[in-house]
Amino acid sequence: MDRKLDPSRDDLPLMANTSHIRVKHYALDLDVDFESQIMEGTIVLFFESENRFRKRSISTEETCQSESSEARTVRMPEACHVPGTSTRTFSSKTGHSDFVICGKGEKDTAGKDGNHDNWEQASGISSSKYCCDTGNHGSEDFVLVLDCCDLSVLKVEEVDVAAVPGIEKFTRSPKLTVISELRNQIVRELVTLPADRWREQLDYFACCSQAPGCGELLFDTDTWSLQIRKRGAQTATDFPHAVRIRYRTNPQGRSITWTSDQSSRPCVYTMGSPLNNRALFPCQEPPVAMSTWQATVRAAASFVVLMSGERSAKPTQLQEGRSSWHYYVTMPMPASTFTIAVGAWTEVKPETCSSNDLAAEGGSFSPSDADFGCVEVCCHMDYPCRFQNASAAVQEIIPHRVFAPVCLQGACQETLLPLVPPCLAAAHSVLGTHPFSRLDILIVPANFPSLGMASPHIIFLSQSTLTGRSHLCGTRLCHEIAHAWFGLAIGARDWTEEWLSEGFATHLEDVFWAKAQQLAPHEAREQQELRACLRWRRLQDEVRSSPEEMQVLRPNKEKTGYVSDSGSSVIKHGLNPEKVFMQVHYLKGYFLLRFLARRLGDDTYFSFLRKFVHTFHGQLILSQDFLQMLLENIPEEKGLELSVESIFQDWLESSGIPQPLQTERQAGAECGLARQVGVEVEKWNRGSRRPRKRRRRGTEELFEKLLPDQLVLLLEHLLEQKTLNPRTLQRLERTYHLPQQDAEVRHRWCELIVKHKYTKAYKNVERFLQEDQERSQ
Repeated sequence: MDRKLDPSRDDLPLMANTSHIRVKHYALDLDVDFESQIMEGTIVLFFESENRFRKRSISTEETCQSESSEARTVRMPEACHVPGTSTRTFSSKTGHSDFVICGKGEKDTAGKDGNHDNWEQASGISSSKYCCDTGNHGSEDFVLVLDCCDLSVLKVEEVDVAAVPGIEKFTRSPKLTVISELRNQIVRELVTLPADRWREQLDYFACCSQAPGCGELLFDTDTWSLQIRKRGAQTATDFPHAVRIRYRTNPQGRSITWTSDQSSRPCVYTMGSPLNNRALFPCQEPPVAMSTWQATVRAAASFVVLMSGERSAKPTQLQEGRSSWHYYVTMPMPASTFTIAVGAWTEVKPETCSSNDLAAEGGSFSPSDADFGCVEVCCHMDYPCRFQNASAAVQEIIPHRVFAPVCLQGACQETLLPLVPPCLAAAHSVLGTHPFSRLDILIVPANFPSLGMASPHIIFLSQSTLTGRSHLCGTRLCHEIAHAWFGLAIGARDWTEEWLSEGFATHLEDVFWAKAQQLAPHEAREQQELRACLRWRRLQDEVRSSPEEMQVLRPNKEKTGYVSDSGSSVIKHGLNPEKVFMQVHYLKGYFLLRFLARRLGDDTYFSFLRKFVHTFHGQLILSQDFLQMLLENIPEEKGLELSVESIFQDWLESSGIPQPLQTERQAGAECGLARQVGVEVEKWNRGSRRPRKRRRRGTEELFEKLLPDQLVLLLEHLLEQKTLNPRTLQRLERTYHLPQQDAEVRHRWCELIVKHKYTKAYKNVERFLQEDQERSQ
């Protein structure tokens, strides 16, 4: 933590000193207690110090540049340099050296924030003195800083990895006599094992995480961080490279939510907090600290534990009615993307098992099955990559499971389950290799604050996606599937560039959904134009009602990606409560990508996008990485008047409506589906203006059947009318069966009910407030 770091109330601080030391692997071991609403256990962090990860990153970049094409040499994301903040990409590292014995009385030293510390208790030194000593400052000790809040840290100790049987194979220098140096050398060798030894590495991580401690470490906590030091360890290289932290979560901790599912059974899950996972386990939030992890979680035998992991875990039965679940990830990912959900979930299976289902279940390709024929040269850090797996490259549908509370099993079988294979196949047809080997989909509790959230190997969906026809469920599923590529496999290097995740997912959801429905090209274009019309209306509303500074997609401009010398930084507006409800990154990002695709032509654009994915998967990017590669890979005539600078100015660094978009919308004609809605709107307006009188049979207006998106547009137009009489509202409800439509349609219907005080339908509003969440993006 730097003294000059003074985040405002609305900014989110990232405190970890990732420029000095980084976590390479987390090993969690937790017990879930629903009675106390606490998770308690340990996390072991395995580190790599600055001089090592910089050296390896430079080597990786040089190799990649020498082996790849001209297009790839231009804008490597510079993983070796200290990057800035980033959206879904976080991890952590830490270190330590010779040990010091701390107070053995296990006296509770919890402060008013619920955290514990032994800093002053063990050493008599004022902890505030060391808050800024995160690097090497002469004779003072190195301080490891982890992002941490809402946790009670009980104990921190160095792990004696040298005590693990067979670990001596990782000691290169038999001359080492200082035991702390020997331990660090073991960890250094372990974290840098090549990808083809991933299983051996994982096994040794597990064994090391169970090794005994060899000395407690001094630690202190404040609002946003956990600081750890070892007396006499003056540099990150000297600091212990394997550290165990015993801690417990807080029932009100902001990273996880304890609640009940729709069947009134207790459950707990990570719900995408702005704080990410720092209130679930101490970690390094800055995106550059990408890591792997493994986790063992124990809970009552009646519960199912779902988690980000490469294998579908099966429970191990323990004594006294408890079960243990184990998951692991071999692809380095941000700590913020770690996801867990524990509840009495039911696996939803098809009533009849088709040949397609059997093919999907039998088609799992994990690293152990990998046929690493070199499909593509990868530029990321070394891990068992599916893009190098020839079998994975042709796997259209990855193995998948659907879980839900038992009361929603039927709805999932009818609505969600049939959509998963075609949506996965559609995504593969557009972008190629699925970055992850399998997928779980969970219908989360009713308090989930959005329609969906994607994490490695697992997607959360709101129950609101299950109502009405399949349209809302399909589009939201496609949106979350798209995040496997944009947001997870490719992450933003600066968190403020959220459009690199949400803009891409919003643009791709339309493309995936059209292919999943097997629409003819003209039908696909019409539906996509209709959705563009709806998003245009939404963007205009957002620009009118939100602060200008919140409308900028690249608010840090030339300082995007900047961090302090230690690696700490702040995320601008990261804690602003208004940001949760804003869609500007989705909408402006979507319209930018739509603009580029139309300028280049779909064939050229999506061919490039596939190439971009193959180049940058497993890495972090900034906006210029995408834009520079795009402009270098398109025919000169199609890139006329386009430059990175002009796109920054028009689209990313200005508030309001981008001028190219304003020009396009003013010049463009309405699509056929939108014109059809306009005709229907006029019919309803005529009917509402007429005085009530008996009509002769055959003079009633006849209304066309409308698609769900057309219904949304119709209701939005009707919301602009000052008055609609109860008779018109009643007929509207009956004509389109509005209470049975999807959540997007019912949201607008409820607005009409409230605006015109249509008391007969107030139960519709009550139901919506109880069962449905926010609008889709």
